[in-house]
Amino acid sequence: MKNIETLIQEAIALLKSLIQTPSFSSEEEQTALLIENWFTQNNIPFERENNNVWAYNKHFDKSKPTLLLNSHHDTVRPNQGYTNDPFEAKVEDGKLFGLGSNDAGGCLVSLIATFTHFYANENLPYNIVVAATAEEESSGKNGLNSILKHLPELECAIVGEPTLMQLAVAEKGLLVLDVVVKGTASHAAHNNPDNPIYNAMPVIEWFKSYQFEKISEVLGPVKMTVTQVTAGKQHNVVPAECHLVVDIRVNDCYNNTEILDTVRANVNAEVTPRSMHLNASSIPVSHGLVQAGIALGRTTYGSPTLSDQSVLYCKSLKLGPGESLRSHSANEFIYVNEIEEGIELYIKILTDFFNNIK
Repeated sequence: MKNIETLIQEAIALLKSLIQTPSFSSEEEQTALLIENWFTQNNIPFERENNNVWAYNKHFDKSKPTLLLNSHHDTVRPNQGYTNDPFEAKVEDGKLFGLGSNDAGGCLVSLIATFTHFYANENLPYNIVVAATAEEESSGKNGLNSILKHLPELECAIVGEPTLMQLAVAEKGLLVLDVVVKGTASHAAHNNPDNPIYNAMPVIEWFKSYQFEKISEVLGPVKMTVTQVTAGKQHNVVPAECHLVVDIRVNDCYNNTEILDTVRANVNAEVTPRSMHLNASSIPVSHGLVQAGIALGRTTYGSPTLSDQSVLYCKSLKLGPGESLRSHSANEFIYVNEIEEGIELYIKILTDFFNNIK
C-alpha cells in the first residue's frame, strides 16, 4: 500500500493534469482517460460508460453494505473575468490555479486517493465504490444518474464538493417552473380587461409572498423566486400570454412533487416543470459518517447549492476540500494544503466510521 504522502503528491499531479485538459460538460472524454490511467497505474480494475469511470474495492462482498464516493470531472466554461490561462495549472503562494481546481477537481482527486488507500483492505465492513462522473454542471442525462443502474444498492454516499471539509448534512433541491399566464390579445387602443400581463401580477405576488409551512432545521424555508418575465413584441399589441420562469429551492421537508402540486393549486396559470429529479437530500446527524466527522472537529450545516446528491436515493453527505464561494469564479483556485488536509480527513473519517461499526 502506498503511504498517504505519496498518494497526496500523486493526487495533486493528477489534478494538475485534469486542469490542463478541457472537460466542459458533455466533453469530458480526455479527463476520463486521465482517470482511467490512475486506476491502471494502481492496478485497479475499472468500468466506464460514456465519460463516467468507476471502480470497486478489491474484496467487494455482496453481503456487505456499499458506500459511494463520488465527485465530478466536468467544468463550466471559464467566465470573462479570467486574467490567468484557465488551463494552466500553476501554483503561487500555496494556491493551485486553474479551471475546475476548486469545483470539483480537488474533491475528486482527494476521493480517488482515499479510495486507493482503502482499495486492497480485506476487512472493510463496507464495500466502497468510487465514481468519477460527468455532466454534473449541466445536470445532464449522462452523468451519475445514468450509471446508478449499474451500481449495487447504496447505503450511503460522500459527494465531493468544496465545503472547506465541513459537513453539509443537507442540500436544497431545485425545481424550475415555466409558468404561462393566459389572456386575450387585442389592440392596445381598445379596452381589454383580460390583459395577461395584468393577470400575471397576482401570480407573481403569490410566488413572492407564499410561505411553505415546513421549515427545515438545517436548510430553512423553501425559497421561490421569479427570475424571468416575458410578454409582448410591440407597443400597440396586448399579447395573449405572459411567460414567467420561477426558481424554487426546496428544503428536505418536501419533495418536488409536493411543491409542484401546491403551486398548481394556487396560481391561475399553466405550470410546467423543467425537471422533477433534482430533489433535496440529507443525512441524519446521528449517522456514523457525520459522527466521525464531528469527532474530528468538523461542523455541520445545510448547503444552498445543488450537486449530484440530488440524483441519489441513499443518505448522502456533501464534503470536500476547497470553498464553495470560489466555484465558477475568475482565476479559480484551491490551496494545495486543502487537498492535503482533504485526503487525510477523508481517510480519518472513513477509518473511524468503519472502526465504530458494531
